[in-house]
Amino acid sequence: MTAQPASIQATNQLPKVVRGKGSYVYDTTGKQYIDGSGGPAVYCLGHANAEVNAAITAQLGQIAHGYRYNFTTDALEELTEIIRTNCGGTLREMVFVTGGSEAVESCLKIALQYQTAIGQKARRRFISRQRSWHGNTLGALGVSGFAERTAAFEGAFIPSIKVSSANAYRPISGATAETAGAACAAELEAAILREGPETIAAFIFEPVVGAAGGCVPAPDGYAKAVREICTRHGILMIADEVMCGAARCGPWRALERDGVEPDILAIAKGLAGGYQPLGAAICTTAVYQALHTAHGAFQTGHTFTGHTAACAAGVAVQNIVAREGLVARVMANESRIKGWLGDALQGVEAIGDIRGRGHFIALELVANRLTKQPFDPALQLFMKIRARAMANGLICYPVGGNVDGFSGDIVILAPPYNATDAELQEIVTKTAQSVRQVLAAERLG
Repeated sequence: MTAQPASIQATNQLPKVVRGKGSYVYDTTGKQYIDGSGGPAVYCLGHANAEVNAAITAQLGQIAHGYRYNFTTDALEELTEIIRTNCGGTLREMVFVTGGSEAVESCLKIALQYQTAIGQKARRRFISRQRSWHGNTLGALGVSGFAERTAAFEGAFIPSIKVSSANAYRPISGATAETAGAACAAELEAAILREGPETIAAFIFEPVVGAAGGCVPAPDGYAKAVREICTRHGILMIADEVMCGAARCGPWRALERDGVEPDILAIAKGLAGGYQPLGAAICTTAVYQALHTAHGAFQTGHTFTGHTAACAAGVAVQNIVAREGLVARVMANESRIKGWLGDALQGVEAIGDIRGRGHFIALELVANRLTKQPFDPALQLFMKIRARAMANGLICYPVGGNVDGFSGDIVILAPPYNATDAELQEIVTKTAQSVRQVLAAERLG
């Protein structure tokens, strides 16, 4: 029998969580953990928020789920307008789903439906990037570049052309940190021309790469160059902001910071903050008008599309984010968190990079700072850091293979937007403590 990846094996014996409050959760032994990563960058308002829970309870007292294709609801309409306002520009039409994978899957289908609607049905293929993660459904897996999570399913995917990851810390061959964006954009255009623009439906990417790379922002100028290339070749730009969006990186749309509007946008995790399963695929007015003229409506949707109680949770979460000024708080905290981490890890030669945006920050560990050589993957440092952090009462999100799918160790922090300064500093302190302890135990310095 083939051995499971370490990250899967590690889930076999887990503590049992029983309750949470704010930035903390507690297991059956009474042990307290500070949630430094919001689970997998989901719990943007922490746990057991009374206002959000009351909104869900009130909705359940009226009706839990008004089937979207029979009825509209107040919750759905309110959330639609909130998203339109927060997105700005022409991203105004949407399909609600129950999570990030469904959101990405819907984005892919919208792109295909659009190309069909405008008479470009030969455009059936997608371009995506290595070191990317778009979800667990087959379409989302197919456009992902994350070997550990996709290898078992190879051969069953929709076509996807992979280009290099865009990472200023690890620029592609011949590029520097300063030229990484232009070089990767040029590689994208070369792939389009090689494969034939008339065959490509869309390019999908994460504006700030999450699990597969470790909070890797788009290099300077990259997103604008990609936007121009896609427009010129009739290819739709899909921004996967499932992990990095909904204010996680500062602006409500992560790509807003790069001055770019995509044609199609996926959001999920921070939309309802984990209080209910919720995501959305959003497209521009121009994309929607084309497919509406040809087909009458989106041809993607599910039983729980626009689930009423889920939308009520989303409305409550987004109202709190707006009322408490959390978008600005997240943006302002970026430099503070990075600075605190830098201070707490001063002298640790294994820290190669501290990067990210807003409340989406990662450490990358390296065996050699000068060459950026990663540690031997057999060491499984990221798994040891995860275990040590849990022992220290910290939930963080370490991931392996960020360099080439096998090598590389990162630690992602994605604290609640409303975490206090004291809580943020506790997260930083326990992160540094856990990293130092593992490196010392492994005699890695």
